Amino acid sequence: MAVVLVIIALALPRVLMIFIKVLTDWFARAYDTTIWPLLGWLFLPYTTVAYMAAMLNNNRKVDGWWILLVVVAVLADLGVFSGLRKK
Repeated sequence: MAVVLVIIALALPRVLMIFIKVLTDWFARAYDTTIWPLLGWLFLPYTTVAYMAAMLNNNRKVDGWWILLVVVAVLADLGVFSGLRKK
């Protein structure tokens, strides 16, 4: 059961990013280049989605409560990676 939860935690943001890329232009509006979303897809998917939400909903600025969302996303990404480590 724990393996299934780890697989879902790893796949969910990446699948969401693929749907966003295919169905919308949000990545083009939030990021100036395509390299950052690609690197985000590989290494920090929760942070990439949170940053994109902040940029789209806050006039291309990350401030206020949006900073908190990005920080929580970074912590979630780091938690997912540290959860893969064997003790």
